[in-house]
Amino acid sequence: MSISNNPFLYPNVTRLPGDSRIQPGEGKGKEPVQKGEFDGILTGVLDQGLESPASDLNSSRVPLKFSTHASQRLNERKITIDPAMMEKINSAIDKAALKGVQESLILTPNAALIVSVPNRTVITAMDRSQLTGNVFTNIDGAVIL
Repeated sequence: MSISNNPFLYPNVTRLPGDSRIQPGEGKGKEPVQKGEFDGILTGVLDQGLESPASDLNSSRVPLKFSTHASQRLNERKITIDPAMMEKINSAIDKAALKGVQESLILTPNAALIVSVPNRTVITAMDRSQLTGNVFTNIDGAVIL
């Protein structure tokens, strides 16, 4: 018994890799082979028009929060974040979320922020001039603005 004829090894596969035999329904002037379940799901998702997931995130974006610790550090270190930079930080968090990052270091021109991505919360902040010689731990991603 050959592998290609064994339905128990490949129950949902219509063709094995490297199998060049013409399947029923294929060829000139014939109807194409009926698509599998995966093809149907993929086509349905693509038909929904999900071409820009980032724009979907922006429309239902949870606002960025600052922990008490981060707020204190921003005040102590005289770090200001204007609305334009806040939008860039939000976009950086969106990008990190799409990659599955949990804790991210976000480097802005003036500051370094440690952010809990799922909670959209800035945990701590440091002035960019204070970064030399520091080691950042417990992060799994970084976004540089």
